[in-house]
Amino acid sequence: MFLKTTNSTDDCFSRILLLLLIVLAFNGLQAQQVHSVSLKEALKLAKENNKKILRSQLEITLSEQNIKESKELRLPEIELNGEYSRITNITEFKGSGFLNGKEVTKAIPEIYQVNSTFKMPIYAGNKINNAIKIANQESEIAKIKTEKTENDIELEVVANYLSIYKMMELQKIFEENIKEEKNRLKEVQSLQKHGTVTKNEVIRAELQLSDRELNALTNSKNIKIALHDLKTLIQIPENEEIAIDTTAALEEMNGLDPYDFYMTKALQNEEMRMASQELNIKKTELQLVKGNYLPTVNFFGNYGFYYPNYKFFPPNPYLYTLGQVGIEAHFDISALYKNKTKVEQANKKIEWQQMQTEIIKDEIQDKLYKEHTQYQEILEKFVVVDKALDLANENYRIVKLKYLNQLVLITEMVDADNALLQAKYNKISTRLDAVLKHYELLHTAGIMPNEI
Repeated sequence: MFLKTTNSTDDCFSRILLLLLIVLAFNGLQAQQVHSVSLKEALKLAKENNKKILRSQLEITLSEQNIKESKELRLPEIELNGEYSRITNITEFKGSGFLNGKEVTKAIPEIYQVNSTFKMPIYAGNKINNAIKIANQESEIAKIKTEKTENDIELEVVANYLSIYKMMELQKIFEENIKEEKNRLKEVQSLQKHGTVTKNEVIRAELQLSDRELNALTNSKNIKIALHDLKTLIQIPENEEIAIDTTAALEEMNGLDPYDFYMTKALQNEEMRMASQELNIKKTELQLVKGNYLPTVNFFGNYGFYYPNYKFFPPNPYLYTLGQVGIEAHFDISALYKNKTKVEQANKKIEWQQMQTEIIKDEIQDKLYKEHTQYQEILEKFVVVDKALDLANENYRIVKLKYLNQLVLITEMVDADNALLQAKYNKISTRLDAVLKHYELLHTAGIMPNEI
């Protein structure tokens, strides 16, 4: 009986231990699934895994294949043909009347032929060269588009990351403030018991605490949404949790070069280079259309086996071969008057693209000037927000001291608290806004750095 009890106890202990190990292993697995990323790592993951970037890289491959296809226009066209048929006898009507004087000639009923032909362009009004040139220009645009996509995604990652960073800092402020509000509520409730404050002040303190808790809840949900967006940008698996590494220091971009420096770079950014290539394509297309005025010259040849020999009549029942080689020229006379409209259209497309390039240039100038001015403004705010935080801290200290001595109402205490919270947030927000605006400025100028 004693042995049975001991065995039962051991089994129970073993099961508990096993269950504990399973729980610990599960918790360890869950902990491993939380992926903490720095801004630098997030940018690297986005460049490697973002679907828009991968799609743009496929477009480069397609454009390179288009170049190969255009170059293959220079290669000869070779065909192999075969034919088998049966024919009737040849019936002639040699009489003066309709279907009179019928005379039938026996024909060889079966016909066989196998032949091959080839044609190689010698001159085609420079159309093939222009087609290859357009394919190369389109490939260059695809490469620039990929570069622009990478920079756009990089800026999107930076903006998303800094937004999360800002909300997390705000969450810390809320949590600190909530803790202080709870202590203040206890103080007010204690004062009410002693009859030194009214019920209204207790309600006001409770409302302030409730408002802070609601703000903290909303902010925490916004953080989750933003983290999910970041996870999609850098293609972290859906079942893996993500967190940003707030311990990694963010370099403050305090330097600001002159506007002309950014403007010079911006005139060579991705949009301007794409517009320039589009203009080059329109000019090449004009040359392609003008090629319709010119003749085409081809080297050709054919060779075949034929049976029977219908080169003679009546046909000879012999297998024979026949080959031909030479040069052919083709000139479309109707193109002299039909191609005029196409040339005019091509010229108008060049004018349109030139105007579009000027529009893009104006938009970039306006955007760059705006971002340069805004960045300068943010940098000038640093001193202001630092001083405002010092003043808010001092104001809060004075008002709190007066409130504890029953010299001011709780409304003044709440106002001082709100002012301090706003000042703390403004300081953090301004620093992060400066980092983001710096990268927006670099993005517009087309000089996004590879690493942060």
